Amino acid sequence: MEVNGSSSYPSTRLLIADDHRVVAQGVERLLLECFEHVEVVQSGEAIIDCVLAERTDLVIADISMQGISGIEAMRRVRQLGYDTPFIFLTMHGDCRVAAEAIRSGASGYLLKSSAGEELVRAIREVQSGRSYVTPTLAGPTIFASEQTVDCNLTEKQQRILDYVAQGLRSKQIAYELGISVRTVESHKYAIMQQLGVHGTVELVRKAEQLGLLPGSPRQRSAA
Repeated sequence: MEVNGSSSYPSTRLLIADDHRVVAQGVERLLLECFEHVEVVQSGEAIIDCVLAERTDLVIADISMQGISGIEAMRRVRQLGYDTPFIFLTMHGDCRVAAEAIRSGASGYLLKSSAGEELVRAIREVQSGRSYVTPTLAGPTIFASEQTVDCNLTEKQQRILDYVAQGLRSKQIAYELGISVRTVESHKYAIMQQLGVHGTVELVRKAEQLGLLPGSPRQRSAA
């Protein structure tokens, strides 16, 4: 199968990361029709190993995997000084998740339900130096990215913020995450500093205004 000039990049080394073996194998079969080099791994840690070993030119990753997430793997790769492009192929249709991926450095984001020729097209766009977001999410994702551009929370900080918004106290959050109360308070303080607020109520209100919480007004208007 040749899609919109995708054969221009047959030697591109692609890495598929998905902990659902059947899904990964299906994507692998699709891409082998257009590309010569396709490797499959099943964890975020394996993504990092492959990038460090310089075995891949472009990563196609799920977000939710055992161990670290695809987004966290990309962040660590960036911290290590690698600019390997990432395309996220996921079931997450929430524009907030897509916006987080783009803010963190992803070049592409599309849904598994719309994969196929669209995935090949996304790879072609990214290899040409452009970005690609599946059309049904493009507008809301751009909106959410703009609203949260200065709120680059880590994965753990986002989880703590979500728990705070649910009304959990620091001791409860520490239990849920398996960390100390002091660590929770430290992350909570860092989030408040980043958002420029000084209390829990103000923190939740500001996070909702910025679209950092599911169901916020801006999230609903962007959907």
